[in-house]
Amino acid sequence: MAEKQESVRALVRGLDILRYLNSRGSARPAEVAAALDIPRPTVYRLLQTMEEAGYVLFSASDSRARVSPLASGLGDNSSARSLLCRTAAPKLIRFTDEHSWPLDLSVYADLRMVVEETTHWRSPVSIDHNMAGASLPMLRTSAGRAYLAFCDPKEREIILDLLRAENHPKDRPFLETVWAQTRLQQFHDQGHATRGPQTLRAETSSLAVPVMFQGQIAGCLSLIWISSALSMADARDRFSGPLSALSQEISTEMAENRPESPR
Repeated sequence: MAEKQESVRALVRGLDILRYLNSRGSARPAEVAAALDIPRPTVYRLLQTMEEAGYVLFSASDSRARVSPLASGLGDNSSARSLLCRTAAPKLIRFTDEHSWPLDLSVYADLRMVVEETTHWRSPVSIDHNMAGASLPMLRTSAGRAYLAFCDPKEREIILDLLRAENHPKDRPFLETVWAQTRLQQFHDQGHATRGPQTLRAETSSLAVPVMFQGQIAGCLSLIWISSALSMADARDRFSGPLSALSQEISTEMAENRPESPR
């Protein structure tokens, strides 16, 4: 009887962990343990069991766990997000090993861009080594601007209206109708968005491209560099093409490996 109760408790805890990962997108075991009040060794053991069973995947760039396509029934977009992350992670590492500068893969969530995969930890020239899981503003990052430039126009207007209602002082210059219409259209036409050092962090600049999946934007790839080391013009000349090619490579592989729809 005691063994049966223990098995039931382990099952319930495992389901709680899957629900939490699905709601957050990804999380480290320590975060899961703290949020669910489950001992950390138990969380590690359950995650390992679920990984072996194919229900959980660990990030290739850090220790964050997320639900796998096998657990796609837990949420509307968890399967696509998991497919995006596991497809992109090794390619981001390869890109940084070749070009040195760090890359972030971020997805949209609640008026923010959330970093799901990153190579800051691997880049010899990164000044931000703890970007995994970071939540970043939409209008003051290249990733957020790229998302707004390439998402559905109705979604874009809803996001902009909500940002206007939020009325963050640093967002106001970018919420002006002329800037939003002109610059976002420019970013769309050129295939990438940019962010200079005056907008967010004085030490760095960035360039981002969308990753498309099934006709919609799934996430954004952002290249970050030290502003004093490289001008925006040089960065665009050198990296906009390779970054767009990397995005296309990820999109193609996602399409080839997408889960089949249930019949």
